[in-house]
Amino acid sequence: MSNVSNKSARARVLVVEDDPDVLHMIATMLKPSYDVVLATDGLGALDVLKRNPLPDLVVTDVMMPRMDGVTLAARMRADTRLAAIPLVMLTAKTDSGSVIAGINAGARHYVTKPFKPDELLGKIRKALGR
Repeated sequence: MSNVSNKSARARVLVVEDDPDVLHMIATMLKPSYDVVLATDGLGALDVLKRNPLPDLVVTDVMMPRMDGVTLAARMRADTRLAAIPLVMLTAKTDSGSVIAGINAGARHYVTKPFKPDELLGKIRKALGR
């Protein structure tokens, strides 16, 4: 379920990241191609998700204060309004258990930090089906 009715329309991407430098870098990277909305943790993301329009994709860090990305993903999957929004998880956790937890929580893609901008953009395009 996508809020973009026209494939040529700009997709709306919610970026959830507690590190202000990484948040700024991702936002700067995405703004030429996407409408970008920002949150600094899972609780902030849930506040954004309560409002319309819903994003077409969520890129979330895993380790954050107040609510981590895995909990955010689980909360999204439990809400019928949010369950179909694709998730890309971004994290420094590279062990197989963390990757499996992210995928089990509903992530379509799992990108490890440090990441190459082209890698993240590719995962975002793939998750959006573009």
